[in-house]
Amino acid sequence: MPPSATSNLGYTPPDGGWGWAVVFGSFISIGFSYAFPKSLTIYYKEIQEYFSVSYSEIAWVSSIMLAAMYAGGPVSSILVNRYGSRPVVMIGGLMVGAGMIISSFGATIIHLYMCVGVIGGFGLAFNLQPSLTIIGTYFQVKRPMANGLAMAGSPVFLFTLAPLNQFLFDNFGWRGSFLILGGFVLNCCVAGSLMRPIRGKGPVKAVTSPNGANNKDEDCHSQTITTVSRKKKAGCTDRVNAFIDLSLFKHRGYLIYLVGNVVMFFGFFAPVVFLAPYAKHLQIDEYSAAFLLSIFALVDMFARPLTGVIANTKWVRPRIQYFFSFSVAYNGVCHLLCPLASGYMGLVMYAVFFGVAFGMVCALLFEVLMDLVGAQRFSSAVGLATIVECAPVLLGPPISGALVDIFMDYKYMYYACGVMMLVPGIFLFVMNFYNYRWLEQEENIYSTLQSIFPVYPK
Repeated sequence: MPPSATSNLGYTPPDGGWGWAVVFGSFISIGFSYAFPKSLTIYYKEIQEYFSVSYSEIAWVSSIMLAAMYAGGPVSSILVNRYGSRPVVMIGGLMVGAGMIISSFGATIIHLYMCVGVIGGFGLAFNLQPSLTIIGTYFQVKRPMANGLAMAGSPVFLFTLAPLNQFLFDNFGWRGSFLILGGFVLNCCVAGSLMRPIRGKGPVKAVTSPNGANNKDEDCHSQTITTVSRKKKAGCTDRVNAFIDLSLFKHRGYLIYLVGNVVMFFGFFAPVVFLAPYAKHLQIDEYSAAFLLSIFALVDMFARPLTGVIANTKWVRPRIQYFFSFSVAYNGVCHLLCPLASGYMGLVMYAVFFGVAFGMVCALLFEVLMDLVGAQRFSSAVGLATIVECAPVLLGPPISGALVDIFMDYKYMYYACGVMMLVPGIFLFVMNFYNYRWLEQEENIYSTLQSIFPVYPK
């Protein structure tokens, strides 16, 4: 099995030091990015009654927010490549805070779509992508562990925000709660200030990749050298590539990753979005329904760093793509079994198993991408992936909400989400198996050609 992609940064990442402060900043930033849209579901039932809208219409709030977060990926990538992670994250925090404060004065559901969804979503995009990118510049050997710890921010914040939102609603209503949350989310600016750009120890040189076929299409120069050389070319494509690397669409492993994720995201967020409303539908009281999100988040909180530790072991890391495939399929099985859960304890058991499955996927989601393309191209890879994935992220929860509206029952929504997770899990496992075989064959051919036609240094 071929090794993973090298970092190609032109220096050796420190794997510690100030990097752990960067991980803490990413922990906060990623926590807000992923937990915020989910935690707002606590207000859904009341906002739905206030504006007299359907399940599918109210689901558009989180859906637009998540889709804007994903659609803003390429813009965020360009800004990170140009200005670095620190200023982009701080601007993102200001945008989310402003969106929440303005939305507290909203008169229609459209106002929430625009302020919470669009403005807040783009602000989260400027928080998420830079936080993921900068970890790869500080870590190489301990990168899966660092990614797992940073991604644990989402369940930690969800565990905190779910009961906090219920408390805020009971005391201040949804408008007052949104105003307070707008101030609270400005902590992203503090998190961004921790993301100090790393300085290379010495001149940046071209790096020869030892990975053979798995890394043949890797750019073996530093970002600075690449940008300067590309600016000398007059072609339109080269000018675009100076900001975001479109050659990734020729990367076979990257395309497999994209296809699997596009299908997966149709059923990824809806089960979380509708967990509390589903409990209320079963006549479970509001605090107990909100506590299900806390249970889910608590399990997710421990599952993510533990998954990172497991993924960092010598047995799993060379096979991390298979580990990710299993995690996706495991999510699907959980959703398919959810309608069989009876009563509150049944939902608690579902929340526990779902928390483990969800945490595994989230801990590995970007680590497997960095494993495929390397840290040098990761910023562009995330930006392009998120823009492709924004359509299923946008449409998934509303389609699921429409199923609830049509059948007046949540079980069909969970069945649909289960299939949407199980199928890509199997697809990723099979295609990664064949991709590894093809890469090994290409590496053997490459080695044979090198032995027949050796290339000597000038």
